[in-house]
Amino acid sequence: MSYQPWTLVGQHASVRFSVTAEAAPGLLPRLLQPFAKRDLTPDLFEARRSGDVLRVEIAMRAMPAEMVHLVEGNLRQTFGVLSVARQVEITGVVCRQAA
Repeated sequence: MSYQPWTLVGQHASVRFSVTAEAAPGLLPRLLQPFAKRDLTPDLFEARRSGDVLRVEIAMRAMPAEMVHLVEGNLRQTFGVLSVARQVEITGVVCRQAA
């Protein structure tokens, strides 16, 4: 199911990105940057090298749903990335407390 980003504000999602990329020394920190610049910490970050190809799984149990497409776009634009697949499930409404 496809969601429009503006309809997801205030919800969170369970998401898993599967990235295939060229094996390069600086790739792993570049893949974390889209999360870090949004103050997000992945629950899972796993990388496996097979020859010249690196397969990376990055997952979060409760990512703000409106950010999923932004992070996916940044991952796709990362130098050396060959493909990005995602699995996403909207899991609920974010409860925010007043400051």
